Amino acid sequence: MRKHLILMTVAATLLTSCGGSKTTTAEAEKFDYTVEQFADLQILRYKVPGFEELTLKQKELIYYLTEAALEGRDILFDQNGKYNLRIRRMLEAVYTNYQGDKTTPDFKNMEVYLKRVWFSNGIHHHYGTEKFVPNFSQEFLKQAVLGLDAKLLPLEKGQTADQLCAELFPVIFDPAVMPKRVNQADGEDLVLTSACNYYDGVTQKEAERFYSDMKDPKDETPVSYGLNSRLVKENGKLTEKVWKVGGLYTQAIEKIVYWLKKAEGVAENEAQKAVITKLIQFYETGNLKDFDEYAILWVKDLDSRIDFVNGFTESYGDPLGMKASWESLVNFKDLESTHRTEIISSNAQWFEDHSPVDKSFKKEKVKGVSAKVITAAILAGDLYPATAIGINLPNANWIRAHHGSKSVTIGNITDAYNKAAHGNGFNEEFVYSDAEIQLIDAYSDLTDELHTDLHECLGHGSGKLLPGVDPDALKAYGSTIEEARADLFGLYYVADPKLVELGLLSSPDAYKAQYYTYLMNGLMTQLVRIEPGNSVEEAHMRNRQLIARWVFEKGAADKAVELVKKDGKTYVVINDYQKVRQLFGELLAEIQRIKSTGDFEGARTLVENYAVKVDPALHAEVLERYKKLNLAPYKGFVNPKYELVTDENGTVTDVTVSYDEGYVEQMLRYSTDYSPLPSINN
Repeated sequence: MRKHLILMTVAATLLTSCGGSKTTTAEAEKFDYTVEQFADLQILRYKVPGFEELTLKQKELIYYLTEAALEGRDILFDQNGKYNLRIRRMLEAVYTNYQGDKTTPDFKNMEVYLKRVWFSNGIHHHYGTEKFVPNFSQEFLKQAVLGLDAKLLPLEKGQTADQLCAELFPVIFDPAVMPKRVNQADGEDLVLTSACNYYDGVTQKEAERFYSDMKDPKDETPVSYGLNSRLVKENGKLTEKVWKVGGLYTQAIEKIVYWLKKAEGVAENEAQKAVITKLIQFYETGNLKDFDEYAILWVKDLDSRIDFVNGFTESYGDPLGMKASWESLVNFKDLESTHRTEIISSNAQWFEDHSPVDKSFKKEKVKGVSAKVITAAILAGDLYPATAIGINLPNANWIRAHHGSKSVTIGNITDAYNKAAHGNGFNEEFVYSDAEIQLIDAYSDLTDELHTDLHECLGHGSGKLLPGVDPDALKAYGSTIEEARADLFGLYYVADPKLVELGLLSSPDAYKAQYYTYLMNGLMTQLVRIEPGNSVEEAHMRNRQLIARWVFEKGAADKAVELVKKDGKTYVVINDYQKVRQLFGELLAEIQRIKSTGDFEGARTLVENYAVKVDPALHAEVLERYKKLNLAPYKGFVNPKYELVTDENGTVTDVTVSYDEGYVEQMLRYSTDYSPLPSINN
């Protein structure tokens, strides 16, 4: 899954959904989209419009798929760090059973820390991947832990509460212990210095050699090596511990399979049933050939209204970009809003043919591109609480080339962002003048949607690898380069007259709203997500800074884009929008060349020169200005709650949905009802 994430810290002001996913003003007034705010996070809720109009069978299918989704939560916690489950369970035990004064700063700060652990599925920031700094004392936590019944604690056999504290406290409190979940610093051993739980006792060179030796350069349909396993060294030998029934994480995967089998029985059609059956088979065998066969069946199922993702999907959490975190998304098609994406996908060949990249890197024939706007019914795993607004799957290059891909824009999520962010003052603080604000007000809702559509529907599926090029040739830089490639494709074409011709834009100037907000974000405003003194680490943030800084530098002679001072504040000014489009095209051509040829050094040079370093003076200014707005730079969601209604004979008569569950309430319920894994998984 390629994730198109929110562009700005509060980019909900620039996002909207259309058609069936929109809520009216009157409806919005009745629905509270905001839940709470703490640390650098705001918790929102989203509606599921159209759920009540689905058939009973479709509702039942969604219910079973959501149960399968929720059962995988523990997997991601453990993937993100081997101590995460024990730390979460220890803190939850203290939070729910503490008999002392819960109004003290120590307890309140521990509560915030626990909320952050829930949000990030571990002790490292969900986006920046740096470890949280606790604002409560070790002494407080130790006394709280020792005051509990030992049966409430995640103790190993024979372990005491004192020993548990001795083991876990350095992980929580010592900044030198496991400081980064994903380290991307050039020149360091990225495996040994990353806290994620995808490798154990293995160096970066050993891991790269292990998987390189598996690959056959002549294999035109290679599996995604390492996707569903932990690589460990046992008795001096490297071996994979596969995530499957009977293998690692079996307790959770067995429950996922149980609910998938329930879903299999109420599938909408034979094609969808075949998808579910093959996914179950993959979970049972762990065979990556089964995974590829599942992906092909999934991408070909275009008639089902209900759709879902469930499994080991994205590799952003692995410093080597090979092993996939667990995630799930259950959804159904927004029939009215999908019209826009269908226009784009039906013209995929035109966009490929007119791309500014070298002809040798283009696809001669674009196959199987499908796109739709969806309504999310549940978010889970690496898509919860923070989620993407656009998705494109599958990730295997050969499947995309031969069978196509599915792209989605999540309409009700963007709608929730918009409703929650209305009138927050962000544009007034950071946009240069009324002229740009008027552009943004007039066009950015639609141009942002179109950029997401182009990024997901066409950008990721565009271009091709040259014969013999390893899909993993760019190694740690692969994710940043791939996201930049898709973003640039969208940026280049959002300004093309073709969009006006197709009726997708009403004005040839509409693209300027997207160009301004994108460059403002890449050059300035996304810096609010970074702690002072840190570099840019996350792949999507690196991609945006790479593009913005490269265009800023290459257009400097013509003053295409400038950073100017007004009233002592820095602003982005675009003087030549067409020059900016030309530069987007030139960079797209270069990044496609790097991707198509597997040019590791070319990728490394671009990323290290443009995507990583932060101007400390500008960073400090942006942080100070943003602080005055009292906004949270990151947002996530609580899920709706579904309940099965049955008659006296146990026959399902309805599925209801409610939206009144709070953040803490939901997290504690999930930890009670959907927590099948043991605290230690080896």
